[in-house]
Amino acid sequence: MKTIAIISQKGGAGKTTLAVHLAVCAHLAGHRTAIVDLDPQATARKWSDKRKAEPEVVGDQAERLPFLLEAARNNHADFLVIDTAPNADRASLIAARAADLILIPCRPAAFDLDAIEATCDLASLARKPAWVLLSSAPVRSPLVEESRLGLESQGRLVAPHALHQRVAFSHSVIDGRTAVEFEPFGKAATEIQDIYKWACGQMGMPTRLHASEPAGRKSA
Repeated sequence: MKTIAIISQKGGAGKTTLAVHLAVCAHLAGHRTAIVDLDPQATARKWSDKRKAEPEVVGDQAERLPFLLEAARNNHADFLVIDTAPNADRASLIAARAADLILIPCRPAAFDLDAIEATCDLASLARKPAWVLLSSAPVRSPLVEESRLGLESQGRLVAPHALHQRVAFSHSVIDGRTAVEFEPFGKAATEIQDIYKWACGQMGMPTRLHASEPAGRKSA
């Protein structure tokens, strides 16, 4: 089982959007997938309630994460995404230590970039691969490349793909879908698929994709 932890000490970075989209990409690729929602706001769980379909979302406290991971393995899950809360050092560290890959979403804006140091320091304590993922980026703006160069000059690992401010990301989750289901061949779907394939490559997983496949409904 491969596990991605999505952490950011700053709110508004797009953690849950990234979490549910990666999980659905994995599900549509045929992986047994689950999301662990450690955020007290329970955004991923509320999205799942509207979706009424795989992947499963489980909410709990970070201290119970080892038990949740064991349960996922026993259920033959092979792709797990952990969505963490902002400003939760202990929970984020527990999640980071359980992960094969850490993603740190960050908007390409001055305040967000200044605040990323605390998250990167926390990720370094886990001694796991941690990559900054630029998210909620303006379309057709030099900010992404400028931010990437600035982060790399500080020695940060920066993912080669970014998520931009696209309507499909916000509209699709209203009724429990994702951009790959809402607009399968749109730019938002392409962006998240590129990130999914890259993340799988980092973890040594196959990257089969069936973006146009409808989500399978949970049995009653």
